[in-house]
Amino acid sequence: MQINSELVKKLREHTGAGMMDCKKFLAQANGDYNKAVEILRKEGQKIATKKARRGTANGLVDAYIHPGNRVGVLIEVACETDFVSRNTEFKELVHDLAMHIAAFDPPYKEPQDVPKKLIDKEKEIYSEQLKKEKKPAAIINKIVAGKLAKYYEENCLMKQKFLKDDKKSIEQYLTEKIAKIGENIQIKKYIRFSL
Repeated sequence: MQINSELVKKLREHTGAGMMDCKKFLAQANGDYNKAVEILRKEGQKIATKKARRGTANGLVDAYIHPGNRVGVLIEVACETDFVSRNTEFKELVHDLAMHIAAFDPPYKEPQDVPKKLIDKEKEIYSEQLKKEKKPAAIINKIVAGKLAKYYEENCLMKQKFLKDDKKSIEQYLTEKIAKIGENIQIKKYIRFSL
């Protein structure tokens, strides 16, 4: 199948993937642009999973001070090589993460960081609310699981919707960047200050 070069260019600009990868995924999708984007995203997830096992001895510490000087964030993001840590795209990623943290103030990085005691209390509260609403016992657990997922989305950095693109979570955004940059990238620490 002949792939339109304009479509390859559009996919490359949209995803940041290499020219040959864009051509390959468009061919797999029989020229369907949206399907090619979906395939590329799945491949990005595979790449990120493979890279997650690799060490991160380099990185960057960045500070973001919100206009008005009342909110600031200090963040440490690690990568594999010194070369990537000096890369403009990596620096922008770190800065975007700091800006996101300043805006959304996530108390936890990931769901496993939330204390079990707090999760148990939230489950108890949700269950009691649903019982008072006379919800059937058979669906209470499903609703509680949905409410917990929403809790994580509001309170855990990796599950929050990204400030610059609310169609993806920070986790998805980071996965895409790992696939594009080609190195393991990890958010190590962050702290948000506010007056």
